[in-house]
Amino acid sequence: MNVEQSMCAASGPASQWEQIDWSQCEQKVSRLQARIVKATQEGRHGKVKALQWLLTHSFSGRALAVKRVTHNQGKNTPGVDGAIWSTPATRYKAIDTLRRRGYQPQPLRRVYIPKANGKLRPLGIPTMKDRSMQALYLLALLPVAETTADPNSYGFRPARSTADAIEQCFCALARKDSAQWVLEGDIRGCFDNISHTWMLDHIPTDKEVLRKWLTAGFMENRTLFPTEAGTPQGGIISPTLANLTLDGLERLLKETFRRKEIRGQAYNPKVNFVRYADDFIITGCSKELLENEVKPLVERFMLERGLQLSPEKTCITHIEQGFDFLGQNLRKYGGKLLITPSKKNMHAFLEKVRGQIRSNRATKQEYLIRLLNPVIRGWAYYHRHIEAGLAYRKVGMVLWHSLWRWAKRRHPNKSPTWIVDRYWHRLGRRSWCFAMLSGSNAQRSRSAEVRLVNPTEIPIRRYVKVKSDANPFDLHWRGYFESRKRFR
Repeated sequence: MNVEQSMCAASGPASQWEQIDWSQCEQKVSRLQARIVKATQEGRHGKVKALQWLLTHSFSGRALAVKRVTHNQGKNTPGVDGAIWSTPATRYKAIDTLRRRGYQPQPLRRVYIPKANGKLRPLGIPTMKDRSMQALYLLALLPVAETTADPNSYGFRPARSTADAIEQCFCALARKDSAQWVLEGDIRGCFDNISHTWMLDHIPTDKEVLRKWLTAGFMENRTLFPTEAGTPQGGIISPTLANLTLDGLERLLKETFRRKEIRGQAYNPKVNFVRYADDFIITGCSKELLENEVKPLVERFMLERGLQLSPEKTCITHIEQGFDFLGQNLRKYGGKLLITPSKKNMHAFLEKVRGQIRSNRATKQEYLIRLLNPVIRGWAYYHRHIEAGLAYRKVGMVLWHSLWRWAKRRHPNKSPTWIVDRYWHRLGRRSWCFAMLSGSNAQRSRSAEVRLVNPTEIPIRRYVKVKSDANPFDLHWRGYFESRKRFR
């Protein structure tokens, strides 16, 4: 009995949702995705289209799409229709609504979130049905995108992360004979300005459905605004559309700037490319090469797609001056490349922690610790693969001073000895642990019921970068990704 037949045997939509065999659905979708990869590699574009049609019309694909949008962090965030699929019955009924025939997406709900520079980033929130349709067509588009992607593109791709991008930067810049100059590139309003015409001509997905998404518009203050360019930030499929738009730049650079002989001498331009979403770096053997040849080529590439480089954020830097990339600073000291947390990243993190401590002056110690721990742990684990020991110690000192002021304000009439004995304890070999002990004061139990994360206790380990040409949807790479998962 297949999945669809077994669903019919259930008594109602709620029980039918609970009885879906998710492992079987994933296996069916995975087999279709592997076939799409093989057809893409062979250049059989008609076969790719046929397999994509099969996937987007299959019960397994539609069920997994609904599951994704109803089990993520945005599951309770409605679109312009105010609807959310919060019950098993509504989720199962939604599977049958994901049909291409007669599909018309609704406008996006426009919201704004703050950026690091103080400006606001516009987000477009689709309805639950539109999110599910995007998730469904993304299942069919991702295998093609991964097969044709630039080898050293790491943003918003499965099995890749910022750590992979930073490690690739290390590989390109760490040796003594590596490139000394770096072009730091940033695209002005990347998501908002991508040409619709270019995407409709080049994105390998259903053109009619894609056109409807791109021209759906957005609602703000009960007013409908049309969208004539760009792909909305907030859509599930938008990061992959942006990646497909920017893919091809690395191959163009490699083909244009190859090693060659000039007057009998070997010439290596040392052009390397690393991209994460719309942020990228390009290395070069000289400032003149990057300024006069590489940058104009990149600008022409972007112009075809309706994009422009940001003049404020695009610059050329010598490696001994250093540059910031993805919250980390890369700089050579005496010929040795060191990667550390950037000053801007550390400042933003410490300001966030100080702000949380200041705004919780009257809360209990246990609540404050539980509030701070995810923030501290997340920041420390993000930087655990680089030279972060000194930064961890500095953060530890700043935390101690901030918490000391917090404790003094709570108990202005108590002595320092009393405050230390109340909030800081010795646990194992470590002293000065900001923790709440279990048991009564009379028992003086030394087991911490809840304690603050100490960044210096998080081990720093070298990260093993994913292979540049690895494809998680290709059956030949399945063993490789399984071994990486076991190792991590």
